[in-house]
Amino acid sequence: MTQGQPRHFAIHESATCWVKQIIGFPREANAGLRVKELRRKHGFSEPSYYAWKAKFGGMNVSDAQRLKALEAENTKLKKLLANSMLEIDAVREVLKGK
Repeated sequence: MTQGQPRHFAIHESATCWVKQIIGFPREANAGLRVKELRRKHGFSEPSYYAWKAKFGGMNVSDAQRLKALEAENTKLKKLLANSMLEIDAVREVLKGK
């Protein structure tokens, strides 16, 4: 990577490192780095910055990792529930036919 080019970190780095960086962005901004400079330095959009700030603002890395794990678990449970409901509907249809 040459100087001046944005760094596309989310694609190449581990999830833990990605979370650490996202949590660090508002801290860098609070330390005096302007959001425009921060975006240019790390290669992300302004809406992404404010979305991350709203979601992860005030969290430490372990909190953010726990949040991501809970979101993943929630998604998995929703899929399991949807599959169970489909199976129940299929059984009801079979029982109606008898």
